[in-house]
Amino acid sequence: MKKLATLLLVFGLGFPSSAFATTLEALVVGGGGGGAATAAGNAAGGGGGAGGYQYDATFTGTAQAYTVTIGAGGAGGTTGGTNHGTTGATTTFATISSNGGGGGGSENNKTGDSAGSGGGGSAQTGSGGSGNVPATTPSQGNNGGNGAAGDIPSGGGGGSSAVGANGSGSQSGAGGNGTANSITGTSVTRAGGGGGGARSDGTAGSGGTGGGGAGSNTTNGTNGTANTGGGGGGGGRETDSSTVGNGGTGGSGVMIVSFVTSVFSALGWTATGGTITTNGLNTVHTFNSSGTFTISEGATSVIQVPEIMIFE
Repeated sequence: MKKLATLLLVFGLGFPSSAFATTLEALVVGGGGGGAATAAGNAAGGGGGAGGYQYDATFTGTAQAYTVTIGAGGAGGTTGGTNHGTTGATTTFATISSNGGGGGGSENNKTGDSAGSGGGGSAQTGSGGSGNVPATTPSQGNNGGNGAAGDIPSGGGGGSSAVGANGSGSQSGAGGNGTANSITGTSVTRAGGGGGGARSDGTAGSGGTGGGGAGSNTTNGTNGTANTGGGGGGGGRETDSSTVGNGGTGGSGVMIVSFVTSVFSALGWTATGGTITTNGLNTVHTFNSSGTFTISEGATSVIQVPEIMIFE
């Protein structure tokens, strides 16, 4: 038997590129909760919880426009108004919604708010708020720490990787630590909880790794870091009440998406939106503010059929 010819056939089958899908990585972090203020002569304020943290390494992307909403950080409590910290806002991308972090508890409302990660409870035995609210799998956050008896020891806000620490004795709780991720090509930790505030004869809690603001024992709590979802630190006060501090504001959220550049090229796709960088084989779009992530389809995809051999 003798081979007469080899045919290499290429068919333009007319499939639009929008008929295809590919895998993206997506990181979505909510806005951090505000720390609570410390009222004059009263209980120290708890730290704000971190914004909810969700990472999907296998998100299915198609050619369309995706609305991205970046959650703002919650306001810190104020000594002349509402002492309680404010819960941060939700960050959304497609089907992923990461809740804001819970506001820290205060003298007039001792329990920290339940949210992505819970706010810390105030001194005088305030309870920490619950994390992972609403529930996601895997969990988007952790509980805030509890305050203890007395005016000093408040709880730290929960972080995405750890609960906020409880206050005890003259020590307020630290914020729970955040989570490291290398979606941009560099390892960055985000979504740390805010530290609990204290009185000047005690020790305030440190902020959790990942943008959590430190509490203060004399003045205003530290703000959570922008675009990390870090919780704000609780405010402090002097023992004679001559100086009273506000809670720190929570850090705003962030959304990051990454994809293999060559796969998009093969499909004839292009993408716009956010700040665009490259990471080795990947293209990365970072949204520090709300916008639109758009995948645009290219020309009709061509499918190559393997060679066909003809024999005598």
